[in-house]
Amino acid sequence: MKNIFRIIVFLFFLLSFNSSNSFSQNYKFSTADSLRGGLRPQRTCYDVYYYDLFVCVNVLNKSINGTNTIYFHVKENFSQLQIDLFNNLSITKILFRGEVLKYKRIADAVFITFPTEQQAGDTGKLFIAYKGNPVSAKNPPWDGGFVWKKDANGKDWVGVACEGTGASLWWPTKEYLGDEPDSMRITFNTPTGLTCVSNGRLINHVDFVDHTTNWIWKITYPINNYNVTFNLADYVLVTDTFVRSNNSKLSLDYYVLKENGWKAKQHFQQVKTMMACYEKRMGEYPFSRDGYKLVESSYWGMEHQTAIAYGNQYENNRWGFDYIIIHETAHEWWGNNVSCQDLADMWIHESFATYSEVLFEEYTRGYDTSVEYLLNQKWNIEDKHPIVGPYGVNYEHGDNDQYYKGAWMIHTFRNMLADDELFFLILRGIQHDYSMKCINTDQLIQYINNKCGVDYNWFFNQYLHYASAPVFIYSLKQKGKNLELYYKWKSDVQEFHLPIKVVSNVIGEYAFRKETLIKIFPNTGWKKVVIKDLNSTDFKVDQTSVYCRFEFVKKLKGVKI
Repeated sequence: MKNIFRIIVFLFFLLSFNSSNSFSQNYKFSTADSLRGGLRPQRTCYDVYYYDLFVCVNVLNKSINGTNTIYFHVKENFSQLQIDLFNNLSITKILFRGEVLKYKRIADAVFITFPTEQQAGDTGKLFIAYKGNPVSAKNPPWDGGFVWKKDANGKDWVGVACEGTGASLWWPTKEYLGDEPDSMRITFNTPTGLTCVSNGRLINHVDFVDHTTNWIWKITYPINNYNVTFNLADYVLVTDTFVRSNNSKLSLDYYVLKENGWKAKQHFQQVKTMMACYEKRMGEYPFSRDGYKLVESSYWGMEHQTAIAYGNQYENNRWGFDYIIIHETAHEWWGNNVSCQDLADMWIHESFATYSEVLFEEYTRGYDTSVEYLLNQKWNIEDKHPIVGPYGVNYEHGDNDQYYKGAWMIHTFRNMLADDELFFLILRGIQHDYSMKCINTDQLIQYINNKCGVDYNWFFNQYLHYASAPVFIYSLKQKGKNLELYYKWKSDVQEFHLPIKVVSNVIGEYAFRKETLIKIFPNTGWKKVVIKDLNSTDFKVDQTSVYCRFEFVKKLKGVKI
């Protein structure tokens, strides 16, 4: 048995080495990354349908101890399965049908051996007890872990954020995004006098003589494990209601520090405008049974399902809205309702959530202002790595492109489509047809192609699978009153043929100038068009509807068209 595990470790090191060389020489994948990110028989053999998690939070020594009962379906015969728990947390017991099971730990993975082979079609439940001091976050929410803080009154203020780093930093789980439980119960034992807030609905809370309180929360929808969370503080509850277009009601609960109750009631009014926008553009709020919550946190924010961490100090940006509310709530649709199977496809969460900010700006202040908002974000784009990362290795993106380049890609696609009715039909269709499901990039692109009746793989391949942006190369030659425009795309995808708009006419001067745009259809070969009655000094390429780079060739040589 020991030799088998040595072979497993060696193979994971080999996989890590090959992955880093094939994707990026600057990104190193560890054994822990491969164990957490990859699929193998010990993970595919079972499917989790319910977690019953209990966590005792000891604030004084910054430790936790607890249990998790994992309910699972057997998909394939197995005698060994893998769960995940950070190695700094010790396992005190693993039980199955009353019998203590043996296990081996490799990095942050736990391989549990069963006494008899489990048969496909059966169900089972695995009981795991554990304890220890969880990782403390150095820079939450970007750096995952527990956040142990005090509020202005010196009272404890505790939370956890673990996207990227992983939920297994604080509870034993199957750390694979593609396997979400159908529902979940979470019980927290915390010091009495503070309020503990988690996902879903509060079922009950019980005070004990030892000055601790149990808080029992029930989640009635599938949830990805990095969204499971809690916040512990001296909270006050502010309640409100959003009335939908069909007159049904959605509960809005805001757990905020006591001194911020009045401020929250005023500032969070924008939630109702946002909900109206998102339900119009993307479909009904996905988690009506579990409600909607904002929970004040000591860090900036996180999209924890139905319990969004809010730490933006009740401030709007210069565009008139609170970024954390608008962006993190968009994840209830993109990320929490429709989820990716692998961190490599995190753009499905982040690109659409970022473009949802644009849709909110368009809803409240108009399309032109929303384009200004997009243009203001463009400087964040780096074009250093593909938006889609390598699969099976727990890849965490190190740049902003899954946010801002991804949002610009969606905006570019919308303008190329030139059919907003179809565009928003697609958005709502994705939310409806993949509701509570985990998907990958190929599935999503195929869905879009099917809805459009057109193969757009050439478009999405360029923006998602290559680091570089397409480059619009052009040259101008004045011929009397007319302007000859020579143009083409330089791209990694040879079939790339994105339309683009250019100025074809200018009327008036200064503040009264009015430009007319025409659409041209470049591909990766040189083309030519003659624009009548246009001076080269008035020529422009539209940069408001397409994301690309531009290259002007002053003197074009050797090109025959």
